[in-house]
Amino acid sequence: MLRIRIDPREFALQAKRSGLRNLDAVAKKAGVSTATVSRVLNNLNVVKSSTRARVLNAAEELRYHPNLHARSLARGKNRTLGIIVSNMENPFFFDIYHSLEFAAHERGYEVVVANTDYRSEQFVSSVRLMIGWRVAGLAAIVSEMDSQLMQVLTDSKIPIVFYDVGTPKRNITNVRVDYTKGMKQIVEYLHSLGHTRMAFLGHHSTLGPISERRKTFMETVRRFSPNVRAQIVAGSDGLEGGRLAARELLSSGFDPTAIICVNDFMAVGVLRQLRDQGLRVPEDVSVTGFDDIRLAEFCSPALTTVHIPRKQIGRTIFEKLVRQNPGDRLTGQEILIDPELVVRESTGTARKTGSVEVIREQSETRFPDNSVS
Repeated sequence: MLRIRIDPREFALQAKRSGLRNLDAVAKKAGVSTATVSRVLNNLNVVKSSTRARVLNAAEELRYHPNLHARSLARGKNRTLGIIVSNMENPFFFDIYHSLEFAAHERGYEVVVANTDYRSEQFVSSVRLMIGWRVAGLAAIVSEMDSQLMQVLTDSKIPIVFYDVGTPKRNITNVRVDYTKGMKQIVEYLHSLGHTRMAFLGHHSTLGPISERRKTFMETVRRFSPNVRAQIVAGSDGLEGGRLAARELLSSGFDPTAIICVNDFMAVGVLRQLRDQGLRVPEDVSVTGFDDIRLAEFCSPALTTVHIPRKQIGRTIFEKLVRQNPGDRLTGQEILIDPELVVRESTGTARKTGSVEVIREQSETRFPDNSVS
């Protein structure tokens, strides 16, 4: 196998020379200096709008795009941050990414994102790729973890922030939500409404943050036993996963008065399944979520949930990745986020009589099939 070794300094030098030639062409076409072209392309607000427009038009006509990677190598500093998430389809992860990106843009940084779909092997691959790109900092908003990866991350010496997983080290900060507190608030609130048959609906039960919520649910329910019964069911993380898990639960014979979902995304799928089966929320079954994504406020009925401050988390992550003073030493720490119960329309007093099966039959009687044979 032929192996070619590229010296990054030589690559940056060659790219710089090529870039200068292209920069000269843009400057000549726009009738300005190369310094003015550089200021415009670096988005510095010291150039008149008419001149800026002329430079951008010239660059567009010449199809000139600066080599940002080469520029970073030449300067010896990258202004790109990496973020790895478990499920970008879930708005919870996107909200944190968006907050981090907004803060990054304010300081002239860009953000690249990778999605793992909860697969630890993909997480490892994405981490190694980000380190290979020499990102200035790396955020991991994931539930999965590979034990052997921690040493790799520590050795990388770049600022790293984990959400929920990981251990604080010299260059690693861990932002953690007090899921125990949040889950206790939900179970205790539902118990105060008279609910005695509660189901926990989750996903990926072996992952730490998910396991913590499930474990706290069971421990809190046991405090109220023998008066409270509990059931656990799992699906995939998503709208369809929540819908199918609710279908499985309702056909199991458990007959819940309340369904506690591991997150809001799955809870919306649960609401759809309950509606499809003729069950009213909260009159027949109460439903809760976790995270307080925007969809929780706008779905029908509006979802009782636990608020996690995603904008705050995204900005905190940025502040830990990009130090105000580059000379400051890296110091890892753990930051604990307090959740807050948000009561909306999807929870109410537990029904006193009738199982969900009887209620479903009554609903079918009230609203017969209108199809014509």
